[in-house]
Amino acid sequence: MTAVVPASARVGPRRAHDRHHRGVLRWFVLAGCVVVALAMLAPFALMIINAFKSPTEYSTSGPLALPSELYTKGLVDFWNRVDFPTKLWNSIWTSAAVALFGTLLSLLSAYALGVGRVRGRLWLVGVFLLANMLPQEVLLYPLYDMAQEVGLNNSGWSIVIIFTVIQSAFGTYLVASVLGTFPPSLLEAAALDGANSWQQLWKVVFPIVRPTLSVLMIFFFIWTWNEFFIPLVMLTSPDSQTVPITLSSLQGDRMLDVPTLNAGALVSLIPTLIFFLIFQRTLTRGVTAGSIK
Repeated sequence: MTAVVPASARVGPRRAHDRHHRGVLRWFVLAGCVVVALAMLAPFALMIINAFKSPTEYSTSGPLALPSELYTKGLVDFWNRVDFPTKLWNSIWTSAAVALFGTLLSLLSAYALGVGRVRGRLWLVGVFLLANMLPQEVLLYPLYDMAQEVGLNNSGWSIVIIFTVIQSAFGTYLVASVLGTFPPSLLEAAALDGANSWQQLWKVVFPIVRPTLSVLMIFFFIWTWNEFFIPLVMLTSPDSQTVPITLSSLQGDRMLDVPTLNAGALVSLIPTLIFFLIFQRTLTRGVTAGSIK
């Protein structure tokens, strides 16, 4: 008489083998992530090492050797030479203004396109998408000419206006795509309660898309902070320049002070690092908000 083997006993070894295979695969994925993380951190480690080297030691020992002593004169020279507090404030207020105004303009434009259902909505969204593909070199001359006409050249407000419009094109496209799937029943219920379009925007739509707007605001701040080409052309006065332009001023025609440049890059990185650590949780919640219903 043949013994009957239970189904659970037959699939048991297979499940154990699958668990073992997944466990090994996880270790390979973890090892790959560690390698990628080390590759990404390597430039920052070199920057920190060379920021505390003297120019003489950098010339003799090279960029990979550890400093023999803690050389801080490069940091002090950079801070005093470029008037870093002024440049830092210029970057902070222009980036914050673009983040605020760009997010607000994106919300208002996307509300009209995604919920208002204006005529030619798809064409307008396509125009916003096309605006994101235009290189900055194409826009530079007309933007500079218009800034001169209205007297905003060499002013931080020119940067605020330009990047508010440029970045809100991407923000409008993104938020309009989100609002295109917005449940009409919520707006109909609000309208039955007597809410007008403005009240529907701020009391119904805004609380739902707030995580997306928070992510947009963080991205707009970081993108504006890192912008170089347009601010380089628009801001020619040292009193109005931002941090990235300041770093480029350390590079001479025939000589480059690498330790001072690394010291400046290190000092310039600290504000953005602090900003990211403060808003890291907000960014994580905003990115994962759409995956949880």
